[in-house]
Amino acid sequence: MDYKKTLNLPDTPFPMRGDLAKREPAWISQWEENHVYQAIRAASRGRPRFVLHDGPPYANGDIHIGHAVNKILKDIIVKSRNMAGYDAHYVPGWDCHGMPIEIQIEKKYGKHLPVAEVQSKARAYALEQIDRQRKDFKRLGVLGEWDRPYMTMNFSNEADEIRALGRILDKGYVFRGLKPVNWCFDCGSALAEAEVEYADRVDPAVDVAFPFAEPAKLAAAFGLDSVDDGAIVIWTTTPWTIPSNQALNVHPEIEYALVRVSPAPKFGPLLLVAKDRVEDCLKSWHLEGEIIATAPGSALSEIEFRHPLAQYNPAYDRRAPVYLGDYVTADSGTGVVHSAPAYGIEDFVSCKAHGMKDTDFISPVMGDGKYVESLALFGGLSIWDANPKIVEALTEAGALMHVEKHKHSYMHCWRHKTPIIYRATSQWFAGMDVAPKDGGPTLRESALAGIDATAFYPAWGRARLHAMIANRPDWTLSRQRQWGVPMAFFVHKETGALHPRTSELLEQVAQRVEQGGIEAWQALEPRDLLGDEADQYEKNRDTLDVWFDSGSTHATVLGGKDGDFAGSHGAELGWPADLYLEGSDQHRGWFHSSLLTGCMLYGQPPYKALLTHGFVVDGQGRKMSKSVGNVIAPQKVSDSLGAEILRLWVASTDYSGELSISDEILKRVVEGYRRIRNTLRFLLANVADFDAVSQAVPYGELFEIDRYALAMTAQMQSEVQANYERYDFHPAVSRLQTFCSEDLGAFYLDILKDRLYTSAPDSVARRSAQTALLDITQTLLKLMAPILSFTAEEAWKELVGSALKHQADAARTTIFTEVYHALPPFADADALTAKWARLRAIRAEVQRKLEEVRTAGDIGSSLQAEVDLYANGDDQALLASLGDDLRFVLIVSRATVHAGEGETRIDVTPSTHKKCERCWHWRLDVGQDADHPEICGRCVSNLFGSGEARDKA
Repeated sequence: MDYKKTLNLPDTPFPMRGDLAKREPAWISQWEENHVYQAIRAASRGRPRFVLHDGPPYANGDIHIGHAVNKILKDIIVKSRNMAGYDAHYVPGWDCHGMPIEIQIEKKYGKHLPVAEVQSKARAYALEQIDRQRKDFKRLGVLGEWDRPYMTMNFSNEADEIRALGRILDKGYVFRGLKPVNWCFDCGSALAEAEVEYADRVDPAVDVAFPFAEPAKLAAAFGLDSVDDGAIVIWTTTPWTIPSNQALNVHPEIEYALVRVSPAPKFGPLLLVAKDRVEDCLKSWHLEGEIIATAPGSALSEIEFRHPLAQYNPAYDRRAPVYLGDYVTADSGTGVVHSAPAYGIEDFVSCKAHGMKDTDFISPVMGDGKYVESLALFGGLSIWDANPKIVEALTEAGALMHVEKHKHSYMHCWRHKTPIIYRATSQWFAGMDVAPKDGGPTLRESALAGIDATAFYPAWGRARLHAMIANRPDWTLSRQRQWGVPMAFFVHKETGALHPRTSELLEQVAQRVEQGGIEAWQALEPRDLLGDEADQYEKNRDTLDVWFDSGSTHATVLGGKDGDFAGSHGAELGWPADLYLEGSDQHRGWFHSSLLTGCMLYGQPPYKALLTHGFVVDGQGRKMSKSVGNVIAPQKVSDSLGAEILRLWVASTDYSGELSISDEILKRVVEGYRRIRNTLRFLLANVADFDAVSQAVPYGELFEIDRYALAMTAQMQSEVQANYERYDFHPAVSRLQTFCSEDLGAFYLDILKDRLYTSAPDSVARRSAQTALLDITQTLLKLMAPILSFTAEEAWKELVGSALKHQADAARTTIFTEVYHALPPFADADALTAKWARLRAIRAEVQRKLEEVRTAGDIGSSLQAEVDLYANGDDQALLASLGDDLRFVLIVSRATVHAGEGETRIDVTPSTHKKCERCWHWRLDVGQDADHPEICGRCVSNLFGSGEARDKA
């Protein structure tokens, strides 16, 4: 007789190999054809709402690995919240306006297209890019409103953005003024703080002499009767600002020294610098000198000095007064700062505080980085080309004390990677410290209070955002571009004042934009709205900062507080969002702009919590770089290993810091995935012939180890669900992997094989095991589904088609409409857990002993062994409580418990009996049944009798 055919060997169509790269696209197609996202919405209707608002990626270029991390994390959260019993929508979005798309249109069609055509082509280009990115995002297994995303270029979004601008204008936050703003020559526009990055750059550092202009006042300041000719010396790394100098700054409390030097420079023998800098300066200038007098910086206030090029060219024959500034230091340079208020924020504030008017500022640098043609000596030059020319002119004028190459961290445009400057231009601002009309807190005050009320993951994000808000300047709202939402103001041609009906006019413009997009503003004639007043007003040509676009989506998409905006998706989302999730750079980007718009509109943040993830680096911690050749594209990983592997990599990595990825790291992820898949395959194969409705054993009648396994599963589920709740995914993955490999694979399933395979198919012993396995399988699949979405769905289909077939209905055809599995409560769960924890510890010792005997060559498998355990007290009672089932727990052919003293002793001996050809146990009763001489008595009973008696394991 072929006894192998009498075994209940597992069988399932769920393959050992996932073949993920090939099979995943079919699952995506099925999800779309079966409208799975809509099914989730239907199943979740009426539950508590959870809103994750998608920070929109920019609609330009292919997605990179950072995009994949971001979208996968969001998908894990949304799916886990739905399965936890929430109604969690996911509405993906795209940021569509702005410079990068405008640049693409310029590259393709030239720089001289009419504005209307630029806007039309930019809109079409953005749609093309969105289609490309959407396909790649869907390939990652992300479920959402892909057919109805939000786009900042949607007409309704553009219109509501204009309305939001009107609201904050009415509240008193918006003003127009001349201020130095971050300016990119390549963009030809102001930049937001978030669009500035820093990189090393080498510039000429110069020490420049400003000759004395008021010697009598200077002598008095130093307590002298008179002074000889001389100069105050400044240090700067921006020689190009010297033609625009209008003041000098010293610290009021720093001690300054008059130094008589030799040989005497062209302007005279006296030099004025900070006392603490005298020694280093003289050494640098190759001069000898002695201090003849000292005075605090406060004594120098308002004393004037001549421009260093005054005698070289009469166009520069002007004076620079000394203003006091707490920001001046004597750590380096000369302790004296030159002030060009049109090109520095501190300079600007200082000069304004001393009564300088906007019309007084000298600002010869144009938007393209060149000086105006009328500037003496340097007109028409770019400021970077002018640097050496200015050094040359200062040298010839006798005003250059020293020049050297200076490497420093300098501001660059994040798009063009080119250096930028501060440049005073007339812009529209949102004031951080402006008192709003309602008399409430300033924007800075409400934003800082909002940060305190927000939860941060990880916690250090709070201090980072707080510091940024506490120190940031006013927000420059205006941009000088074409592809953007207009600041749709009508400005008086002579006074520059806004039209007195601006609020009403903005609403009228918004209604037109709602029908025709921003192109409607471009086509609008002032007379259409202003009638006879049209001749007095002109349309403001500025567009809104794109960070206002995305930063106001809590109103334009979520609908705002109390639904006071239409909101493209307000009905399904709502305000405020429970969570914003982006990369760590968004503390100065989307988190930041959203906080400011939320506080301007509603006095509070538009989110309850912020989650930050780090950037992706290679296995050596280096940034991804094409030049280094370490870029890993998500498309390539999906097409070779499968998106599931990317998802598992993201979830198993601590996203709070940098996320390391490499081929070697992905190989390890693949190995981890295979172990999980093999566990699932075993589970599915062993419940394939089980019917949950008709064959389940009541929970109170389950074998003891089965009840323990369910208690163990419940504990694991509780931990993993808590991890999901805290957005702590890598411990969740670790716990799931440990559960599969150690709790199931190395323990429970290993023990269970004998009962599953050798017991009678319909026996209580086997059905008890299958009852527990089905609960474990459902629990495991639902916990895995947010991360391993493709695999969980594949396994769920098998389960619904077998063990759950009589429970299946239309709503159960996808795992994503399910909630976490409800496991049975056991009154003795704690006692079971404690008991079996000790049994597992003893079992581990037995396994070590078995391995020693196997290594010595005395046995093959553990079933060839017999074990005697000598235990006292609790251990003896514990082991004895299992009776003959102890051998199944230890996976040996005999296990006998003896009374012992001290620590439990384990003796392992090879069995002297025959091996049962069916169950492979070595038993005394093998051959005692004459009709079946090859098998043991237990197998005879299971095949032809009433079945073996066991109830523990």
